[in-house]
Amino acid sequence: MISVSTPEAPHWVQVLLSLLGVLGGTTGLAAIATVVAQRGKFKADAADTLTETALTLVQPLQMRITELESDAVSARSELALLREQVNQLQFVVRVLTRTLDRWRAAVHAPDATLRKIRSVVAESERLSEEQ
Repeated sequence: MISVSTPEAPHWVQVLLSLLGVLGGTTGLAAIATVVAQRGKFKADAADTLTETALTLVQPLQMRITELESDAVSARSELALLREQVNQLQFVVRVLTRTLDRWRAAVHAPDATLRKIRSVVAESERLSEEQ
């Protein structure tokens, strides 16, 4: 049988190759560890950016909502005042309508005289002064 011996490399070459393998492996692991560690940082940075952007967009809307709520409160109080004024005017219109109806009835009465009409008008004035 023919035996072939394997050539042996010098010891320093084996040590150098082993050292390069360990360093290469370590560098690869370090690169993977860096990517994994920074992945969380990238997510946090993205979340911070999204939060800042959302706040930038929301703040003007919140200010506008505050302004609109203030305007709504003012409008409600003005509306309440106007409703009260309308109620008062409706009351005055009812009183004047009744007065006008009494005067019209006095004028159109079959026995109407100037003295009776003046008496009805004077009575109406007296009633309005009492109120």
